[in-house]
Amino acid sequence: MPSPDSGTPAVVRPAAISAQGWGWRHAGRTTQAIHALDLDIRPGERVLLLGPSGAGKSTLLHALAGVLGEEGDDADETGSLLVDGVSPKAQRGRAGLMQQDPETQVVLSRLGDDVAFGAENLCVPREEIWKRVHEALDDVGLLRSAGGSASGNFALDHPTSALSGGQKQRLALAGILAMRPGLILLDEPTANLDPAGVLEVRDAVGRCLDKTGATLVVVEHRVSVWKDLVDRIVVLQPGSSSSKGGSTPAVLLDGDPDTVLAQARDMLTAAGVWVPGYVPSTRPRSGTGSGSGAGPESAGELLLGTQELAVSRERPRRRGFKTIPPLPVQSGLDAEVLAGQALTITGPNGAGKSTFALTLAGLLAPVSGTVTAAVGLSDGAGNDPFKWKAQQLISRIGTVFQEPEHQFVTGRVLDELMFGPKHLGHGEDRVDELLERLRLGHLVDANPYTLSGGEKRRLSVATVLAAHPRVLVLDEPTFGQDANTWAELASFLSELLDAGTSVVSVTHDQEFSSVLGGTEMRLEPAFQGGARQEAGAA
Repeated sequence: MPSPDSGTPAVVRPAAISAQGWGWRHAGRTTQAIHALDLDIRPGERVLLLGPSGAGKSTLLHALAGVLGEEGDDADETGSLLVDGVSPKAQRGRAGLMQQDPETQVVLSRLGDDVAFGAENLCVPREEIWKRVHEALDDVGLLRSAGGSASGNFALDHPTSALSGGQKQRLALAGILAMRPGLILLDEPTANLDPAGVLEVRDAVGRCLDKTGATLVVVEHRVSVWKDLVDRIVVLQPGSSSSKGGSTPAVLLDGDPDTVLAQARDMLTAAGVWVPGYVPSTRPRSGTGSGSGAGPESAGELLLGTQELAVSRERPRRRGFKTIPPLPVQSGLDAEVLAGQALTITGPNGAGKSTFALTLAGLLAPVSGTVTAAVGLSDGAGNDPFKWKAQQLISRIGTVFQEPEHQFVTGRVLDELMFGPKHLGHGEDRVDELLERLRLGHLVDANPYTLSGGEKRRLSVATVLAAHPRVLVLDEPTFGQDANTWAELASFLSELLDAGTSVVSVTHDQEFSSVLGGTEMRLEPAFQGGARQEAGAA
């Protein structure tokens, strides 16, 4: 993707993919993450990879990028997987991989430097690198002018640490586009983006493919976003070798998008695929707010409130004898969290949604204003959640981060679920229920870091629920979920709401917001004229 005046054609050599009986078992797992994969992808093809959570989609992408890991340490590979007839590990850099967690792909402290990093490692000439950097950032909507920021777009020296999760997703994509790989691998590239950002990123990928002719394999649960950009859909299914030597093949369906969607709609929905126009049924809210943990008299009770709250992830700075407060990303925030009711925080990427949620949850100190816990929630711990001890906080307000790995502390799923109850002195009565309801029972002995993105998200939710908090704060809780696990999670949260738990969600998922109901609080970027919140039925 050169700049218009470079005169250099942007064509790359597209990659070919071949898999024959390929499978991979992660260390510490008894079954393979993906098994008996037979698949051929021609150079320049654009493939949408679908399947339920845990079908091995991310494992396949990591293997194609040559970063899955080495055999040994109890990991095991079967069959063959080749890119251009060679093992992917022997030609790293041929493929560009965007992982589910963009946080792990940020390398350098400045926007432009981070995008240039991959191209520099491929020994692209310096003058060509910066042409690619400008165009890649422009394509993903992060750069529009040479200085300052406007409408959510930034200068080359903008700090990467100041980007939101969705903006880091765009940054990771820009770094891949600047490398011009022959194989582009995208793992849930639009999961944390606002609706406008989803279209912007998809169109940026389309422009790159049109210019370069690269091969594309994209994993995304929602078909409608990518259907018109790809020319083939491959659906994977979970499976493993049987004790009798037989196996379930990894590929369930394979064909052009219209044929696959028209002929196998029922099969796809049963497998949890988000086909266009399909929304799975969920448990309806009772609307009473009564149940275990909260009687009818507590429904609607105020648990948390904010008054003229200003929030930032930056810390105050010392200058001589003065303390310089950080510049708030949002200010003037007034909100109420009520027992048995949902509060949904929406708005474009970079509006400060996650920062507000973390401050509400007592994990960040307010820049100004207050977060006040009512007596019914504080229960003698004081009215400022930020001053609570860790044990006091997790038993009252449970937080699920945008990046699930940030809250894992053990090496086994079952230990992860039991960690909170053990340290709080609670019983472990809820663990078995959580394993069943969130479809994690078959993973009790697995290392949490080897789970799929959707499984990690469900485990992070389960670990918080195991501590029985009265308030849940969830950042993008439906990220990476297939339709079936999405419905189970939404239904479970509806039950908790009816039982008197408060659920605060940061989300771009309108269907999820509709299931939970309650109040929507919309934030607008502060640089667009100040914060704006809209309260109403979600």
